[in-house]
Amino acid sequence: MKRRNFIQCAGVSALAASATGLLNSCAPSAGLEKGEIMHTVIFDLKHAPGSPEAGKFIADAHRILTAVPGVRDFQAYRQCSPKNDYQYGFLMTFANQKEFDAYTAHPEHCKFVEERWDTEVSRFQESDFVKF
Repeated sequence: MKRRNFIQCAGVSALAASATGLLNSCAPSAGLEKGEIMHTVIFDLKHAPGSPEAGKFIADAHRILTAVPGVRDFQAYRQCSPKNDYQYGFLMTFANQKEFDAYTAHPEHCKFVEERWDTEVSRFQESDFVKF
């Protein structure tokens, strides 16, 4: 009898936690603070989507670019909207314009762009946002 009550209570607790998580995931986020920059780029690779080469590019980009000082919250995405025909997207944030400019000029970023981006990306579009 005690076991049954425990299982029932555990199930209710799990359901409540799940529902709370769903509600929290829909709540507005704090987003950027004033002066922070969100750097986004959507792009296509010359490699077939889902190929080992595409996976290596994404993994290498993450490893190389997150090692550059100032990069925060690097995220990589696969496009899923029929309204946009780009394949992938990167998003990262910077504390301010100075850190973003330092990232742009950093030797590891420049090397990645020259050796990988320019040779493996077929097209891209960048957008950078600052909170106002």
